[in-house]
Amino acid sequence: MTLPDVQLLNRENAILEFNRRVLAQAQRTDVPLLERLRYICIVSSNLDEFFEVRFADMLDVQRDGSGLVTPRDVERVGRAAHDLIDLQYGIFNDQVMPALRDHNIQILNHADRTDEIRAWVAKFFEREVRPLLVPVGLDPAHPFPQVANKSLHFIARLSGKDALGRDNRIAIVKVPRVLPRVIKVPAAISGGKQSFVLLTSVIRAHLDELFPGRHVEAFSQFRVTRDSDLEVDEEEIANLRHALRSGLTTRHFGRAVRLEVVNTCPEELSRFLLEQFDLPEAALYRVNGPVNLVRLNELIDQTDADELRFQPYEPSWPSGRLPRGKSILEKLKNKGDVMLHHPFESFDPVVQMLREAVEDPDVLAIKQTIYRTGSQSVLADLLIDAARRGKEVLAVVELKARFDEEANINWAERLEAVGAQVVYGIVGLKTHAKLMLITRREGGKLRRYGHLSTGNYNPKTARFYTDLGYLTADPEMTADMDLIFRQLASLSKFKAPKKLLLAPFNLHRTMCELLTQVEESAQRGEPARVVLKINALTDAELIAGLIRAAQAGARIDLIVRGACMLPPGLPGVSDNILVRSVVGRFLEHSRIFYFRWGKAEDQEALYLSSADWMSRNMLRRIEVAWPVTDPKLRQRVVDEGLVPYLHDTRDAWQLGPDGTSQRIGSEDDPASISAQQALARMYHDE
Repeated sequence: MTLPDVQLLNRENAILEFNRRVLAQAQRTDVPLLERLRYICIVSSNLDEFFEVRFADMLDVQRDGSGLVTPRDVERVGRAAHDLIDLQYGIFNDQVMPALRDHNIQILNHADRTDEIRAWVAKFFEREVRPLLVPVGLDPAHPFPQVANKSLHFIARLSGKDALGRDNRIAIVKVPRVLPRVIKVPAAISGGKQSFVLLTSVIRAHLDELFPGRHVEAFSQFRVTRDSDLEVDEEEIANLRHALRSGLTTRHFGRAVRLEVVNTCPEELSRFLLEQFDLPEAALYRVNGPVNLVRLNELIDQTDADELRFQPYEPSWPSGRLPRGKSILEKLKNKGDVMLHHPFESFDPVVQMLREAVEDPDVLAIKQTIYRTGSQSVLADLLIDAARRGKEVLAVVELKARFDEEANINWAERLEAVGAQVVYGIVGLKTHAKLMLITRREGGKLRRYGHLSTGNYNPKTARFYTDLGYLTADPEMTADMDLIFRQLASLSKFKAPKKLLLAPFNLHRTMCELLTQVEESAQRGEPARVVLKINALTDAELIAGLIRAAQAGARIDLIVRGACMLPPGLPGVSDNILVRSVVGRFLEHSRIFYFRWGKAEDQEALYLSSADWMSRNMLRRIEVAWPVTDPKLRQRVVDEGLVPYLHDTRDAWQLGPDGTSQRIGSEDDPASISAQQALARMYHDE
């Protein structure tokens, strides 16, 4: 399939544009104030990963001389990142912090503190902070220290000479990671307000005391972001787990890609730091406020002001489909498939299903994929319990789940220690599919029960990620799941499942074929429709298929949360394509693929999947998509997973052909509709 003559949008700029949409949440007056601050923190966390992975990859491609990324491309993306970070700090300083002060919540700089608070800070510094600080004066015997990724430091220029009469004027002070970055001032001395001081401000106020006999003439906080993508050559290693465990120790010291300093940092010190990290001027980010806004989550957690947070949302139990206290396996066997819509519906039925399997003596085997389950996981604990009870447990653990490698290695080792069979998928391919399969002996025969999901086996994130889970006892679908587990474990030759689609084998090809069917239907003047809900759209071949179907007359709606490289609305090219993004209280995470290529009932397909429409997901990962064939469940997916998002006028953005987004509606319009709020109300009214 050839790509139509259209310039795709830049992926890195598309990621930054998504973060601009997230940052806009911090400006919304209908969002509770502490949640507005949380969105600022989320953007900081997202940008850290952007520089650690995406921008670092972009720099690598530029350096390899292939011409795929030019210095101009890097400059353009860097400039967009600078603009976004400047906007972020502007919202923080000019909107959110003044509004918090109006609610008697404040961060006190040294100049703002009363004498009583200054005395308390001085005691806190002496008791909690100073014993952990080790200032390093730079000289030939004390070279510039090894600075870990995202660790916070001070750089200081000192007056005079040291105790030995040497003119070493530059010193570095590491800010201990073990200390809280946000410290709450005791209520007794806060004058009726909730007051906080930042650890960096505490150190700054007492910086001179770290250098007796000398004066700090100039200083700045600084933080360096490094390339943190952990790569190992799986073809050249004997034990992936050991190789990754070793690689985790060096991840924090990859190539520097960004340097952050405060905007008052003297030119002399910023130039010195750029030289030490071998960075160009464009990599310097001067920020007007705390370096590393992510840590202000600590302020949100410590503030006593529930009225400034989202009201707690308690997911509902699907009592009409899964009565509490009744066997979930029996329900699936006798009543058919069940779909769960998180976070509006609870993740607890998935946990209960696994617990039931662990405790049931007739259950012989449990198989599950583990991608991002977290450092604490009730599901992984249940798998360990199952293995201890003598059941056959197979865990497909993805050790290369970015930034979750250590937690997954630990789970793999704990599972192996109790006799579970642990495999790491297929060499060179991340296992991103979300599958759980239970095999039970019933009346002398074996019967399987399965769970598939668009999201991770993580009860915590299931409370604020939108995902669709699918419980089934369908013999063909569960047989497909068993086939996939056997292929992951044995590395046997690929055999196509009957119902499921599996990347990298037939998922991408099938999606392309369905787009071709839609295109041909449009050419015949018959109904032709595509609706996708995904997190990212960056695969060139799939974009080509969408554009060609649109040019043939198909109507295409794309709900893309994050990066989208397809430019919609280009006259004569993609004017039949609308791209919208929904950013609300919950993180949109479900993947839904809908196709219509005629009038007949069998000329329609709807899939749920763990995969986004990215080349890495389709061609370099183990991903699963499964059809929803039950008419009632299919209609429910359409009614809950697609239609509300196509009509959202409160949290939705529309993407333009230039890659910029515009809000579709306004939070000030009382008639505006939020898909997430409507679904939350619907499930609580049931």
